Amino acid sequence: MNTMACNVTVASSGELSAGERKLVFVNGRSIVLFNVEGRLHAIDNSCPHNGASLAGGRLNGSVLQCPAHGLRFDLATGCMPGPGGLCLKTYPVQETDGHVVIQLEDAS
Repeated sequence: MNTMACNVTVASSGELSAGERKLVFVNGRSIVLFNVEGRLHAIDNSCPHNGASLAGGRLNGSVLQCPAHGLRFDLATGCMPGPGGLCLKTYPVQETDGHVVIQLEDAS
């Protein structure tokens, strides 16, 4: 099975100020977009531990805490701090021509 990248616009540049987040729905996926000190991150809105929504999780710097069981994930890597932890599904995100664009991989 081949995978192809698909770029999807999810917000306007400047729509998210530092510390803000936005929940978006793209191709049947629930994705949370975060602005951490001016840097954008996009993750699946589902904790890999038990599928809980991460959109309302507490953010401390670039570390997001799952509201259901308290697991913590670094948005920069998508993974729990330390070796051998769970990892979130992250998406490359960039600002282009006044838009925030995330890159999805679609199976073709």
